[in-house]
Amino acid sequence: MTAVELHHVLDGPVDAPPLLLLNSLGTDLSMWDPQMPALSRRFRVIRCDTRGHGRSPVPPGDYALDDLGRDALALLDRLGIASAHVVGLSLGGMTAMWLAAHAPERVGRLVLCCTSARLGPPEAWADRARTVRAHGTRAVADAVAGRWLTAGFAERHPQLVDRLKNMISKTPPDGYAGACAVVQHMDQRADLASITARTLVIAGQDDPATPPAHGRLIADGIPGARLVVLPEAAHLATVERADAVTALLLDHLEDRTAGDTGMIVRRQVLGDEHVDRTVAGTTPLTAPFQDFITRYAWGEIWSRDALDRRSRSMITLAVLTALHCHDELAMHVRAARRNGLTAAEIGEVLLHTAVYAGVPASNAALAVARRVLAEEE
Repeated sequence: MTAVELHHVLDGPVDAPPLLLLNSLGTDLSMWDPQMPALSRRFRVIRCDTRGHGRSPVPPGDYALDDLGRDALALLDRLGIASAHVVGLSLGGMTAMWLAAHAPERVGRLVLCCTSARLGPPEAWADRARTVRAHGTRAVADAVAGRWLTAGFAERHPQLVDRLKNMISKTPPDGYAGACAVVQHMDQRADLASITARTLVIAGQDDPATPPAHGRLIADGIPGARLVVLPEAAHLATVERADAVTALLLDHLEDRTAGDTGMIVRRQVLGDEHVDRTVAGTTPLTAPFQDFITRYAWGEIWSRDALDRRSRSMITLAVLTALHCHDELAMHVRAARRNGLTAAEIGEVLLHTAVYAGVPASNAALAVARRVLAEEE
């Protein structure tokens, strides 16, 4: 099938490294909205609607994976981009794998989120395509959206759930059904070993569509790939665990030699909003201190490989609790969430700290943590 001209949107500095984002089945390019404030600061971000989705053309008939891959390559060609980092979720991740295996010179670094190299059974995808062609995408919207978010998160965010269902319902039936055929016939397991791009695989711990075992198979098959399993995340992890996914993307995609490592890590852990506020408030009196913690705390200690960031967050919470540093504790509860800790794990850290630092200290820390975590809901 001939490549189609995908609808796309460009964001970020024109001279920044190109980053191609590929959407999932039943979504459009707006699924990446939670990541855009951070990504568009550092990359020339290309978001596109997969064929048959959003505002892209809807060719008739079944689609094949190489159709989606060639669409993406044609888009890069039209934009004059020789190579780009590529991030894809679900169907977008399948396309990203195809690009990395069949056009390796076009792919810089690779992120595969909540996806699979082989997602059966084929009959289920054929049945879904028939349903959609007969009754429209609204017929599957409730069931599909129900797999995108964990039950608790969906219950707390009913308006978001309605928006996601509406996005599915607006997907052209022929486009959705055509893309179902891609998943029905796809099997990329034999291609994984040929992928040379530096690869991060992200899986949602509670993803019923592509459970963590699918991510493990991909990570085991791609030489040097790293797998991160996000707790409290179903299939649309970019929405449910937006901060954690964004931090993982930046950590994997950014060139640490191109800027100040300390400031990069500080932003990844604490968030742009906090760091921007701190930088804006810097005075001649505080500037040396800010430089000190950026270079040594974030550029040296937090950047070491011996402990992962989850572990460093747990240690930091325990020490700040023991020292009654409640202002910094609130900041690091938020950081712990970005680094992948669940609310339950944060509670366990503070419970454990009570044994060694005292019950009053941990009780006060729990009050801070409750307030911060409630702000997320």
